[in-house]
Amino acid sequence: MTSYAGKILRVDLGSKTYRLEPLNLEWARDYYGGKGLGYRYLASLIDGDTDPLSPQCPLVLMTGVSAGTVVPCSGKLAVITKSPATGTVLDCSIGGSFGSILKYAGYDGVIFTGRAQKPVYVYINDGKVEFRDAEGLWGKGASDTEMAIREELGARPPVLAIGPAGENLVPMACITSEFYRQAGRGGVGAVMGSKNLKAVAVNGTGKVNVPGISAFMADLKRLVKEDVLTDSNLWAQTDGTPALVEATNSAGILPTRNFQEGTFEAFENLTSSTLKGHRVGKKACHSCPLACGNYVEVNQARVEGPEYETLALVGSNCGISDLEAVVAFNAACDDLGLDTISAGGAMAFAMELAERGVHDLGFRFGDTTKYLEAPGLIARGEGIGAELGKGVKHLAEKYGGAEYAMHVKGLEFPAYEPRGSWGMGLAYATSDRGACHMRAWPVGDEALGNVNPFTIEGKAQLVIDGQHKNSIKFSLVLCDFWGSSNFETMAAVASGCLGRAITAQEMEKAGERIWNLGRLLNVKAGFRREHDVLPARVHDDPMPSGSAQGQVIPRDEFERMLSEYYSLRGWDHQGVPTASKLEGLGIDKDVAK
Repeated sequence: MTSYAGKILRVDLGSKTYRLEPLNLEWARDYYGGKGLGYRYLASLIDGDTDPLSPQCPLVLMTGVSAGTVVPCSGKLAVITKSPATGTVLDCSIGGSFGSILKYAGYDGVIFTGRAQKPVYVYINDGKVEFRDAEGLWGKGASDTEMAIREELGARPPVLAIGPAGENLVPMACITSEFYRQAGRGGVGAVMGSKNLKAVAVNGTGKVNVPGISAFMADLKRLVKEDVLTDSNLWAQTDGTPALVEATNSAGILPTRNFQEGTFEAFENLTSSTLKGHRVGKKACHSCPLACGNYVEVNQARVEGPEYETLALVGSNCGISDLEAVVAFNAACDDLGLDTISAGGAMAFAMELAERGVHDLGFRFGDTTKYLEAPGLIARGEGIGAELGKGVKHLAEKYGGAEYAMHVKGLEFPAYEPRGSWGMGLAYATSDRGACHMRAWPVGDEALGNVNPFTIEGKAQLVIDGQHKNSIKFSLVLCDFWGSSNFETMAAVASGCLGRAITAQEMEKAGERIWNLGRLLNVKAGFRREHDVLPARVHDDPMPSGSAQGQVIPRDEFERMLSEYYSLRGWDHQGVPTASKLEGLGIDKDVAK
């Protein structure tokens, strides 16, 4: 007995058919679930030339081994595909309860392929799959879509939905669930839209079997008391990610006016203390004791959030100090199905283009009037919104300003200035989906910790360690906010769910295996060392003020750090995993060739 449901649901939207197949237990042994197992299924379905928006590109929903159990922080779902924004592999995780209910319906994962002739939504109701007409929902926001489906089904099933951004194939389109939870980055919403798939609803009435439940429950009780509900994690409950605004501003790494600066003169308008004054409610994902979600109302604007990344990218990075405007922008993006990180990054870049007289798209730092019109224009692909929605890389190629276009591989920077955290620069450059803070987070040790942030010494290994940890963590589909979790605690969770002794070393090796598989898929798509780069601003423009004043990451130092990273990984000079490395990790020969 294990916690796996033992079944994968394959859905062909083109023929409106579905079939069940047994979970590939060999793959599950090596990749567990979530991100890793999703990557393995993806590897069997795409090649380097697969167009992310083609019917052939799969959209994979994958649960974790503990989905549907009482394991803390296990309520997320992994969404895996190929990114239309970057052309890389792409995985996102989304909170709420969809993953748990999908497991109760009897599935470890769902793989969508094909393209429906007309808009549909798919209702997974235990063993039955229905293809329902969604033409009446096309054009609606994600919130209205979710409400309409709930009304039609006469129940409250969790729903994954896209807004107009996904329908219009905007490369920064996301998937929304439970109104405010997003699979945000890299354009997963556009992949869903390319399939004419407006939404997926699930109802499950089954159960999840866990071997040795009595001993496992005792172990979980200990973990919750001694590891989860501790000072290392309770910040998520009391303050949430907005607590980072004050910390990053103090460290000089709060992106401000398109990463021109690392401190914001009005940061106090965006802090957790300020937000607490507007908090009207709390929310938790399934089986989560931390309950990080915060409902906020500022005059007429309300949202669950904003999270730190939104406050920084949509706030300080656009020179916006008006909290009501930030909340309104966040709420609009959620409903329209837009990633606030990429939307904020594109807006800020457009503002700097105008400020420098390079090209005027009509936006100015600190001006909220045009700013609040932008999400609708982007999502609908109207006017300048069609340009903004293609992202910073596209804007720079068309209008200029590549030296301060803050992206890696076409994905806009998250909210940590790498000149004040050199390891974070390496993490961005080597991330499997483009600039990302969720693969490794060395900033926690550097700018926000005790490790010197202005040196390359030790940073390659620091980034590698983080990438391995988060690879297996997101394959078990445990929330990032269980920040104190480590290979030992993850081994305990996996052992309890799967009924076999799994060591911390096995967890670490699985993390390395998953990271190498992602790299291998990107190599097949043409990615090499020349793509593991940072914008020129990071190397050439000294930080003007704050704790990182005067800092850049020198190019030669960055290249040394990158070479060390490749060497430690057992990759060649171009960043290609060697045959011996892949063999040592047990990556299948049919994938490795």
